[in-house]
Amino acid sequence: MSNDYTKTTNGIRVSVRSFYLEDQSQADEGRFVWAYRVTIENKGQQTVQLISRTWRITNGLGRVQHVHGDGVVGEQPVLEPGEAFEYTSGTPLDTPTGFMAGEYHMVVPSSGELFDVTIPAFSLDSPHQNLRMH
Repeated sequence: MSNDYTKTTNGIRVSVRSFYLEDQSQADEGRFVWAYRVTIENKGQQTVQLISRTWRITNGLGRVQHVHGDGVVGEQPVLEPGEAFEYTSGTPLDTPTGFMAGEYHMVVPSSGELFDVTIPAFSLDSPHQNLRMH
């Protein structure tokens, strides 16, 4: 099961869809893995560049992991007005459910203006979420 989560900030639309990866997960060992596909669309009037990202990954017990890094999947894409960039990444959790949210840190190359774009919170759901952990 997957849903689309979308948020527009400062003319930049971010859409996320998550997928549970049964073949990479080991539920009996407390390892649950998801892929997520992100589309970043420049709906604004200015060229922008994604410089870095910050994620908050929350597991089913409420533990939060903060991840900060340059670019996404090794790139710092430049998006002209009307352009989009799509990438797929993934995350493991030690619980069968959780969620992620964050920000992309952007710059307008022509002016040096920095701004953040919200990555909408999206759920990480697996078919094992109703299992009792003991």
